[in-house]
Amino acid sequence: MSEEIHNEGASNEEVTPVDEAHDSGDALSQAEAILNEAAAQGTVPDKEAELREDLQRLQAEYVNYRKRVERDREAVRELAVQSVLNNLLPVLDDIDAARAHGDLTDGPFASIANKLDAVLEGLGLERINEAGVAFDPAVHEALLQQPNPEIPADHVAMVLRAGFKKGDRIMRAAQVIVSLGE
Repeated sequence: MSEEIHNEGASNEEVTPVDEAHDSGDALSQAEAILNEAAAQGTVPDKEAELREDLQRLQAEYVNYRKRVERDREAVRELAVQSVLNNLLPVLDDIDAARAHGDLTDGPFASIANKLDAVLEGLGLERINEAGVAFDPAVHEALLQQPNPEIPADHVAMVLRAGFKKGDRIMRAAQVIVSLGE
């Protein structure tokens, strides 16, 4: 085949067949092997330098592409987890209400609720339901203000509905009563 191309005048260089299939191995390592082979055959030094620069640029583009794909893949995964967690928040509210009424003290449903809590905690979901902490409008949604001698002013007196966060992102603010102090 290389003789046919050479005889037709399509190229001044001799074409050598590739020993490996194009799909096997890393394409960048194959390109580097071709450049090294060209250097061994005594190709023009300017052409070799140009090809090396092209190879280095391609390698950098490939590395950047892989990093971008991995970053995008992680972002899509995180969005999918957050979507599932957002859809489960009403279920968690119902479980909290059942616990508050004593319906989930023991039994199979209590076990299922505990397992669900453990799985969601493993995914990074955290509850915001602590009373006595300083009121933070980024984390809390104030529904009422009431005087409370036991809790200092501008602190959470009672959590009416738990909030949730995943990492630094607030999934839902906690609905609270804020203390006015005395």
